[in-house]
Amino acid sequence: MDELTWHKRTSASLIVASFAYLVAYSWRVIADLQGPGRVVATTVILVTWAMFIADYLVRLMLADDRRLWFRKHLAALTFALIPVLRLVRLLRVLTYVPGMKTTAGGALRTKILVYGVGASVILIYLASLAVLEAERPAPGANITTFDIAIWWACVTVTTTGYGDYTPITAGGRWVGVGLMLGGVALAGVITAALASWVLERAGRDHDDEEPATRAQVRSLIEKIDALALPAGAPDAAPGAARTHERPRGPGAPGHVERAIDAPAPDEPDGPRSEWHPGLGDGGDDRPGG
Repeated sequence: MDELTWHKRTSASLIVASFAYLVAYSWRVIADLQGPGRVVATTVILVTWAMFIADYLVRLMLADDRRLWFRKHLAALTFALIPVLRLVRLLRVLTYVPGMKTTAGGALRTKILVYGVGASVILIYLASLAVLEAERPAPGANITTFDIAIWWACVTVTTTGYGDYTPITAGGRWVGVGLMLGGVALAGVITAALASWVLERAGRDHDDEEPATRAQVRSLIEKIDALALPAGAPDAAPGAARTHERPRGPGAPGHVERAIDAPAPDEPDGPRSEWHPGLGDGGDDRPGG
């Protein structure tokens, strides 16, 4: 079994595991589980997390070139470390609008916006759970309910920082650092996509002012070559006159005769030859001149 086959066979089960992870983690934190309930939720979290780690390691071992696969699949590593992010892939259906024709750039921007917004929502939700779990047991903490945690996460991800609620534990502050870095990155990606869309809309009626891409230039050159060089005639067009030269004779080495092969009037496909004496270095066209 190769890496691609393994990935196709395990994708559906890992999506289900992502849901199970999210439900168990949310249940443990929001309900503040204690005793057997907490043990069950923690077990589900650890088992599903182990599934993602094992999937990543198996795919890495099955890859032909492991170093190249590692570099090209950094997203798979992110999904293994944060299993819930795999749920962002479910938003793929929102990137396809039936009957809508769009450019390659427009399709890419749509995917960036959909995935970016989805990742932002999941990031805020997970950060809220994490900071609440870290802060609630601490003496003097002010992030003690889920609604306060959501407010703090939204303020932090936008780098607003009102300061009304702040984490006091080391774990809560590390969650804040990760949330700020992730928020800045996602905001930059979404802003760039929106700016690209605005520029495309502004230049929609001014196509002649847009620079040509390499693909467009290459396509134009191929079309010109196809028109200039018809199929079946690699050297010249069918029926075109061909000219070649041969020496006039042994008595006049400096003279050449020029032959023109062209279709005869009564023989459309048959060539006829007309020999015309050329000029030698004597200056006239008489034999030996």
